[in-house]
Amino acid sequence: MVSYERIVAKGHENIRGLHHTTIEITKEKTLTPRGDCIIGIMADKAVNDLSPSFKKLLKDRSTILISKFYINNKLYDIVIGHGDPSLLLTNNKKIIFRKSTYVDNSTISIRTNKAARDLNRDMIELLKKPETTLTIILIALKPLEIDPKDICIGRIIKYSPISDK
Repeated sequence: MVSYERIVAKGHENIRGLHHTTIEITKEKTLTPRGDCIIGIMADKAVNDLSPSFKKLLKDRSTILISKFYINNKLYDIVIGHGDPSLLLTNNKKIIFRKSTYVDNSTISIRTNKAARDLNRDMIELLKKPETTLTIILIALKPLEIDPKDICIGRIIKYSPISDK
């Protein structure tokens, strides 16, 4: 099974992207310099806003979450994390990707391969501009349930539903 979500957020002058264990996207309109894990504000979704089928998939330990970060339709980074039955997915303000196994109501994935400080620095520099729009494509999948023909041609990863169409 494969499920997709699309999140859009804006940049802010205080984005630093320096946190060593997390990446955060928030619906909040402001950001202080202390929020060094936050890479996008004014997001159109928090974890609570994700579809029920997407959340159900994330609550499975065998699920992998692939998060693709775009600015102006250019791919800047990919983060890979894992689902877990302990995920709550109820926060209505933010989404947090974690390198650790810590879970709270905003955690979307654990054991991710990157934190904010590991992200592409050109992307972080662009996100320091309030006019920058960040699009994140979330792909939740269970590798053992993928049709082999899709893996061979890379359809799952290449398919990026960036627009609403």
